[in-house]
Amino acid sequence: MDTRDTSKIYEEVAKHYSAASQTTSVKYGETVAKSFGYTEEELANIPEGANLGLSCGNPLAITSLREGETVIDLGSGAGFDVFLAASRVGPTGRSIGIDFNDDMLSRANSLKASRGFPDSQVQFIKGAITSIPLEDGIADCIISNCVINLVPEAEKPLVFKEMHRVLKSGGRVAVSDILAKKPLPEKLRNDIAMYVGCIAGASEKQQYEAWLKEAGFDQVLIQDTGADINVYLDTDEEGNRGGCCAPPGTTAPAPGGCCAPPVKKEEEEKKTSCCKPAAFEEPKSSSCCAPKKTECAPAASSSSCCKPAEETKSSCCKPVEKKESSSCCKPAAVEEKEASSSCCKPAAKPETTNEAEKEDLNEWVGSYKIYAVKN
Repeated sequence: MDTRDTSKIYEEVAKHYSAASQTTSVKYGETVAKSFGYTEEELANIPEGANLGLSCGNPLAITSLREGETVIDLGSGAGFDVFLAASRVGPTGRSIGIDFNDDMLSRANSLKASRGFPDSQVQFIKGAITSIPLEDGIADCIISNCVINLVPEAEKPLVFKEMHRVLKSGGRVAVSDILAKKPLPEKLRNDIAMYVGCIAGASEKQQYEAWLKEAGFDQVLIQDTGADINVYLDTDEEGNRGGCCAPPGTTAPAPGGCCAPPVKKEEEEKKTSCCKPAAFEEPKSSSCCAPKKTECAPAASSSSCCKPAEETKSSCCKPVEKKESSSCCKPAAVEEKEASSSCCKPAAKPETTNEAEKEDLNEWVGSYKIYAVKN
């Protein structure tokens, strides 16, 4: 996809986050949030369902919010940071969320009602963060969490100008975002799934510094937190970190399954996994990766259900290199029709190219905390 096509970008982002608004996996969200600095206490003080696992940092950790202040969250989603901010500014303060996605706004307002927050304290407003629908100089602090990177690069300077406009003199910006550590390769930059996943649209640190200063901000500080970006890909829906085969939207297999670490040697002869050589035992039913009532491997082949022909030498955690072969998780006939995710792709996340999946995201991008002050 041409990532310069702004209308296509906004369309794909809207589609992705509408789907994300239906997420119900609390444990997944908790694991992601904790990995980016949220505490048990913070997670216990929000409405259940507000944390969708979409964070890439904790902007509230650098805000120093005080009672009575007005804080605005750009790209507020289901209200995670808005609710946390509301508890800090108190009933005399205001916590306002801005989001352009109707499904996210609906979920946020439903959660707001469940907690009984008055409009005077918590408010969710539909709008673009490149054109914030609020008057000048009303906010003491602006926060944002893993959203600005989703804005097409040509429009990102507008976000910082809008921040400056709605902040009071002396107001501050506290943002968590994913930034590129170096120029991204084309295959990654043009991957739409990686774009809506906050990776492919990442700008570099020096660009954010320039845009903030051009907008009129001082005391600009941008720092890599060192958090593990791969948490999005290797966390299952139960919140367990398990590598490429335990993505969100799937159930973590029992020990010894094709997507789990190998069982201990003494247990091998007692259990038969779909990834065990055929010499141990031919599986009697469907494996964790194959559809039910599907043979794991052709009778004439000595390969297991998760390892097609010997010449491919692919494990259950890697796609088969030959297009005519079936993947470790589907027969060829099914694969040709669906071209959907393999057992090692995040089922609840958009598809990515095989090349993108092989990348260690931490090599290319990082979680950054961004702070600045308006004169």
